[in-house]
Amino acid sequence: MTSKWIAAIDARSRSALASGALQPVQAEQIELEDAGMRFIVRWVSSLAAKDATKRPLAAGEREAGRGGEEVAIPGGPRDPNFNPFLNPDPELTVGPVGDAHVAILNKFPLCEGHLVLARRTFEEQLLPLTRSDFAALAEIMAEAGGIGLYNGGTAAGASQRHKHVQWMPPAEGNANLRLFAAALPDSVVEQDVAVHPALPMKHSFVRVRCGQGEVAHEAAASMHAAYVRACRALDLEPGVDGLLPACNLLVSDGWLLMLPRSQEHFEGISMSAVCFGGTLYTRQPEQIESIRRVGPLRALAAVGY
Repeated sequence: MTSKWIAAIDARSRSALASGALQPVQAEQIELEDAGMRFIVRWVSSLAAKDATKRPLAAGEREAGRGGEEVAIPGGPRDPNFNPFLNPDPELTVGPVGDAHVAILNKFPLCEGHLVLARRTFEEQLLPLTRSDFAALAEIMAEAGGIGLYNGGTAAGASQRHKHVQWMPPAEGNANLRLFAAALPDSVVEQDVAVHPALPMKHSFVRVRCGQGEVAHEAAASMHAAYVRACRALDLEPGVDGLLPACNLLVSDGWLLMLPRSQEHFEGISMSAVCFGGTLYTRQPEQIESIRRVGPLRALAAVGY
């Protein structure tokens, strides 16, 4: 039976694509093997389109408005304080998730059905994640599976300060944590911590309850407890300002993975949480060769510790 979330996402996506509010996904990809694991390196057109919206417009240049109409824009840079999550575009809004979040289609998606789960009121993205952040993920994952993602700070690939997590549906080629499973201990129980012998960067896996068929509130509690455990294992503690160091989180397939981040880019390629789930994304087709040259694991290690 189709999940109500999948049905709602599909309906909103069709409408937003028709109006021009949502960028279509066009992709090219290659597959690479590294340390016995299969990685995908994928160029998606939406990332280049996202970059185009960040550049200053020349005097008299025009851009598409929210509904696709042309709007004259004065010369100069965009407002750096614009917050697309505080009053999200209704054409991209799927609906409320729990008491604290709203589900929004990612305007520049990496795959079909790519969601942002943003808090309804502003909080800093680097504030520690709370039980309610995981409850939003758990509500959707319990019905539809998929993967939860978090980019903590600009060095971890976050493009917005407004606190949010992301979700991507299960589909061939989408990020997941299954590629790591063979080298992780199979005897661990919930909340046990593990490291992967082939990952050449500081990281922590924690066994967790998540995914399709789980009871949402129990999965949320499990994921939040695993997050706290991973932060302790990696010495990720808030500073005097209450904010965490830059980090990524992924949760799917019975595991939560956390990694501290040292920088955003490898050879000009922005690396966000999704890249640590086996699918690395580039903004230009020629950047695929940069990953092929060094291998996915070395590229990922370059942005971690």
